[in-house]
Amino acid sequence: MKHSVVVVDDHNLLSQAIGELVNSFDEFHVLYTCKNGQELLDKLQNPANIPNIVLMDVNMPILNGIETTEHLYQNFPQVKVLALSIEEDEKVILKMLRSGAKGYLMKDVKKTELHNALLEVMEKGFYHTNTVTKVLVDSLSHNDGDVVTLKDREIEFIKLACTEMTYREIADKMFLSPKTIEGYRNALFEKLNLRNRTGLVIYAIKNKIFTP
Repeated sequence: MKHSVVVVDDHNLLSQAIGELVNSFDEFHVLYTCKNGQELLDKLQNPANIPNIVLMDVNMPILNGIETTEHLYQNFPQVKVLALSIEEDEKVILKMLRSGAKGYLMKDVKKTELHNALLEVMEKGFYHTNTVTKVLVDSLSHNDGDVVTLKDREIEFIKLACTEMTYREIADKMFLSPKTIEGYRNALFEKLNLRNRTGLVIYAIKNKIFTP
């Protein structure tokens, strides 16, 4: 069964071209396209219109990509957003990721990388280019004003979260219940101002808690 994709872009020709590209991949098909975020949110009121992935432009009229992604993150967490933009500003990239996007690609991306990004978002839950990883690491290095003290068990959890183990496997390894592990994870996300496991891994590498 193919994964469904929605393209949200205010440029019709570009939207059509991206859609045709996605439809050429064996594992994916385009459900529909939208001109802006508001049009997408209106469509999502019908459960049949909820896709697996949204390829989201950033700069759009009525409701832009950042605002739309934030809404999806809060109300449709099962929908994975992959930003596709001409915007190279690091602040914009960071805003998009903090809004809940699972990755950020430039519109001149090669066909093979777009395909790979879609596959990884479905399989791993995220896709980060070297540029995006650098932006995330830089953002963490600018947030050193408040020193965060981590407990031994929190550090143990972070190290295990940097592996390929599932949260259930981490719970078994730490002799804790999955619910307790979920509490550890959520508390750390809040304490470190992170949104996802990828951010936790980058934080761990930067602060030498984990060495890949």
